[in-house]
Amino acid sequence: HVFEQGEGAGGTWFWNRYPGARCDVPSMQYSYSFSSELEQEWDWQETQAPQEEIERYANHVVDRFGLRDGITLGARVTSAVWDEAAQRWMVETDGGAQVSARFCVMATGFLSAPLKPDFPGIDTFEGLSLQTGNWPREPVDLSGLRVAQFGTGSSGAQTLPEIAKM
Repeated sequence: HVFEQGEGAGGTWFWNRYPGARCDVPSMQYSYSFSSELEQEWDWQETQAPQEEIERYANHVVDRFGLRDGITLGARVTSAVWDEAAQRWMVETDGGAQVSARFCVMATGFLSAPLKPDFPGIDTFEGLSLQTGNWPREPVDLSGLRVAQFGTGSSGAQTLPEIAKM
């Protein structure tokens, strides 16, 4: 069973929907290779796919293999404890679900939780503050606003030209 904090499939690509978001490696590297049929039926539209296409691909995989019933969306795992005597993981979610599992794959990493920067005054800043790893689903209009951007990794390099167009 999969517990997903987001309200849709796609993992990182559900959350990272900032302007200009796309993979920074060839799209084929995002393809699952466990099914030759899947590899043949999906046609990447761009060499380095935009966020929307990667999210569509993730949802296609979920539907293609009938996985939706095995996914609980909007559920954050709050505890995963190894029970030595039972030789099982005891997993709990913020919604109160409790499951026992022989194996537990924790698909977390540095992209799993946005890190709010620790700048003096950030807690009293009254303007709009956005993070690429938790961008709103609805469009954001930054036209006419003065924008400061922190970060120059792939997300920063992808976001800046799109924000400049606004």
